Amino acid sequence: MSLTPDSVPRLPRGVRLRHDTVRDAHVLLAPERTFDLDPNAVAVLSLVDGTRSIRAIAEVLARQYEAERSVIEPDVIAMLDGLLVKRVLETVPAA
Repeated sequence: MSLTPDSVPRLPRGVRLRHDTVRDAHVLLAPERTFDLDPNAVAVLSLVDGTRSIRAIAEVLARQYEAERSVIEPDVIAMLDGLLVKRVLETVPAA
């Protein structure tokens, strides 16, 4: 499954975005796995709440970084697709 701008991502049960105080870095914690995150991934994942679409996430980031949504959105989709494949991200079922 590939994500689209209308997809609404969320972290599945048991997966959490956390700040590791020992390393002073954000990580994505999943059962028996930990993913180190760069600042861009943290910016995206902090907006993943199960209510915002990828388009809405890209719009927030575009305003925050003074960039075009059309430039940011494909990168957001690519990053979240990678997490979807690793099963540390899911999408909200369509209504």
